[in-house]
Amino acid sequence: MSTADLAPQELRILVAVAREGGFSAAGAALGSTQSAVSHAVRGIERKLGVVLFDRGRYGARPTPAGERAVAHARRVLRMLEALVAETRGVGAGPDGGDTVAGPLRIAAFRSAALYLLPPALERLTARHPGIVPTVDVVREIGPGTAGEVAAGRADVGIATMGTSTPVPAGLVGDVLLEEPYALVHPAGHPDPRSLPLVDWTENCSSYTRTWWAAQEWIPTATVRAEDDGAVLSMVSSGLGMAIMPALSLTRAPLTTEITDLGPDRPTRQVGYVTTPELAATVAVRALIRELRGLRRLR
Repeated sequence: MSTADLAPQELRILVAVAREGGFSAAGAALGSTQSAVSHAVRGIERKLGVVLFDRGRYGARPTPAGERAVAHARRVLRMLEALVAETRGVGAGPDGGDTVAGPLRIAAFRSAALYLLPPALERLTARHPGIVPTVDVVREIGPGTAGEVAAGRADVGIATMGTSTPVPAGLVGDVLLEEPYALVHPAGHPDPRSLPLVDWTENCSSYTRTWWAAQEWIPTATVRAEDDGAVLSMVSSGLGMAIMPALSLTRAPLTTEITDLGPDRPTRQVGYVTTPELAATVAVRALIRELRGLRRLR
């Protein structure tokens, strides 16, 4: 047998075992049995010539080769879905143009999910009622949103660009906007720069940290929060000041005040990433078009 003999059902089995963490649970999810799933996985491993899962008393976990295989399996299955949806949608739009129906999976960091995506998705679904978007909020740490796309769990990632979370090889993307950082502090405080610094792990980039290091007035963070929303809550309660990007400050509490950091202030680029094959699909192109339209409206 050759690897060309891999069938969509085998790919679904790989994805199910990785998702469910074991053969029995995967069998239940697929309406099959533990023995059938185990037999299928052994057959796939023989075809590929590599062990894909570590078996143990606690289930099955993908090996490094298995992680790669499962990521490809997810992406191939997604393109099979796109093949059906796009073929049916050719010329089916109200003006004779192409349309599409089906899921659109988006991974986004918190402030992008809260403030950037909603107006874009509103416009997208008005133009393409058949598209059903889902948004997973992913921390922009380590692989981040781009990692979700690379792993086949998302079609599009809204990501911070040019930071400690680079776009993985094999993906495509572009910058959508550049947002400035500003100082946020309790409203009316006479000397906000004297306050303790409140920070969170995702609020980082090499450029921003370099800028911070050059500012003698910025202390080491003594208060750490889970996310930017918690940071704003702490600042609003008078526990300190923070340096935050514009998206995070979109709906800052009235008890806070935002101060510009001047012409040399740091900025953060926000963009999208997707796979080369999904970049050509109607749904992904339509989402990117709406996101770019928001940038023009700003």
